Amino acid sequence: MVISSPFVIILSATEKAVLDARANSARAEHRMVIRAKIVLAAAQGHTNAAIAAEIGMHIDTVRKWRRRFCRQRTDGLADRPRSGRPAEFTPAQVAEVKALACTAPADSGVPLARWSTAELATEAVRQGLAETISPSTVGRWLAADAIKPWQHRSWIFPRDPDFAAKAARVLDLYQRRWEGVELGEDDYVISADEKSQLQALRRRHHGLPAAPGRTRRVEFEYRREGTLAYFAAYDVHQAHVLGTIAPKTGIEPFNQLVEQVMTTEPYASANRVFWVVDNGSSHNGWRSVERMEQAWPTATLVHLPVHASWLNQVEIYFSILQRKAIAPSDFHDLDELAARILAFQDRYNAVATPFGWKYTRNDLNNFLTRLRRHDHTGRAA
Repeated sequence: MVISSPFVIILSATEKAVLDARANSARAEHRMVIRAKIVLAAAQGHTNAAIAAEIGMHIDTVRKWRRRFCRQRTDGLADRPRSGRPAEFTPAQVAEVKALACTAPADSGVPLARWSTAELATEAVRQGLAETISPSTVGRWLAADAIKPWQHRSWIFPRDPDFAAKAARVLDLYQRRWEGVELGEDDYVISADEKSQLQALRRRHHGLPAAPGRTRRVEFEYRREGTLAYFAAYDVHQAHVLGTIAPKTGIEPFNQLVEQVMTTEPYASANRVFWVVDNGSSHNGWRSVERMEQAWPTATLVHLPVHASWLNQVEIYFSILQRKAIAPSDFHDLDELAARILAFQDRYNAVATPFGWKYTRNDLNNFLTRLRRHDHTGRAA
């Protein structure tokens, strides 16, 4: 004897379309797919027992969702709110543990440089913040506020008294402005520096290329085949690099780079060429400015503040060079290393576009304002 359900389902066109889409979805939650299939089968006149056998569910489950749909339609297929397990910790306890994570371990007399979740849990119990607490619970609380006391980030306070003014004029050049006036079409901005102590490391054994189930392997031991320096001039608006190889850094090889650039078009006939450099020994001090002006009247050397190489765009190019063309180092000699660097330079120039530089004078001012909020101990005032 077949027992029919008192809950007869007749679907509207909209309801059927929604349930069909849900039942055939590859991304919907499994429980929602099952509930849609139950209702669709019920609408076709199938009994609860037949539906349960077809989808592999208990008949009571089929009855439950059939009844809910009849009473609440598609809204009835959603899970009802659940109270969940009662909270074991008060909001005050959570806040106190987070506050502990934001203090140095030494402030609590703990001989550690930084906290881990296990050590925070132990210290919270020792201080009486909780009778017992697990590291995983502490980890969840910290993750909610993106607090990671086991990490640290180094920084350095500007010690150049003219940091703001020097950095701002470089940022203005990147925005094609100089002393408040827009640069002309025949004005160029060059970011220059040297990458020193580039080693030709020769691996003692040949590496193995990547293969299915195996990453590339590079021999750990190596022989030192010498070092060289790479001087590069990066046109920040044209995304073009000119560079030269030298045995070591110094004023003379930097001057050779300047000559290479200033005798190459469009810089040879430019109205002005601004050279942004850091305070390295090859181009530091007022004498370097004088040398540039005397040798090349259309060139202007613009120094960054001390400890501000992060504002020199050529450093981004050096990072790309290191990652893509040098590391992991395996060169037979300096000639091979030099050839790789210059070949990469040509390849880069063929496809490069200017960096999406967005750090402006306003960002610099905001950064310096944040620094001023810190006292000499490095803690927020």
